[in-house]
Amino acid sequence: MKQLKRFEFSAGGVVVDGDRKNKKVLMIKAKNLVGEIVWTLPKGHVEKNENATSTAIREVREETGYRCEITGVLDTVQYWFRFGGKLTKKTVKWFLMKPDSLKQCNKPDAIEVGWFSRQEALAHCVYESDKKLILSVFNNKRRKHPVQY
Repeated sequence: MKQLKRFEFSAGGVVVDGDRKNKKVLMIKAKNLVGEIVWTLPKGHVEKNENATSTAIREVREETGYRCEITGVLDTVQYWFRFGGKLTKKTVKWFLMKPDSLKQCNKPDAIEVGWFSRQEALAHCVYESDKKLILSVFNNKRRKHPVQY
């Protein structure tokens, strides 16, 4: 039996505010593909005529309500999942971001949005890839910006 495969490309942002001692990360509460409500990092699909950076900025604004700017490149994460009988390979490009202001510019699409300390964010995470990204931000590990995609 032939396996149906799909490929998806997304981009997202790890939004950080505060100094070294008071650093907070922005997370969203959203419904995942199996209908569970989880805390995660904002990301979304790259749309036609978009690149990864414009997707990350748009998705963070839509999901969190915050207008943000990219300050660095974090990582590219790849994983497989099965949905609707199809095996899907997803590639996500992650960027380090900071908010333009701490006032939301629009109503977020997410169920809930929250700013969390390192310990709080890690306690909320259900995905290992999110935990690794959050740890990299709090440990100041990132690639230099800009990188073209």
